[in-house]
Amino acid sequence: MSLLLPHLGLIFWTLLAFLIVFFILKKFAWKQIISGLNERESNIADAIASAEKVKKEMTQLKSDNEALLQSAREERALLLKEAKDIKDKMINDAKEEAKNQATKIIADANASIHHQKMAALTDIKNQVGKMVVEVSEKILRRELADKAQQETYISQLAEEIKMN
Repeated sequence: MSLLLPHLGLIFWTLLAFLIVFFILKKFAWKQIISGLNERESNIADAIASAEKVKKEMTQLKSDNEALLQSAREERALLLKEAKDIKDKMINDAKEEAKNQATKIIADANASIHHQKMAALTDIKNQVGKMVVEVSEKILRRELADKAQQETYISQLAEEIKMN
């Protein structure tokens, strides 16, 4: 049992050694230990505050980035829509121009055809008129007493003119 119970002298010398170490530590080391702990605590608090600040900045940057992305998407969609509208307008303008040119070409062709037709009709009328004049001239030059001979002669002249 004596092992479990310390002697009074051992307690006294242990207490005295403890108090001496305690006073030495308090006099020389306690301030530095406390200041080191305080400095460490303030560094940890600053690091936590800095981390919170960085976290808030990251959140703000992320929301700003999302806003920029959204505005870029909207602008891209607007540009694509404008480009499509311009493309459609150009195609419609080209179609309209082609229709106008085709209409003009057809109108010019119809006018040319009509002009050539009228020229051909005038030429035919002139030729018929010349033939009539020639036939009349030949008939008048040859005075025939017989009407049957005169009609035969006119038919003969008409056949000659058809051959030419």
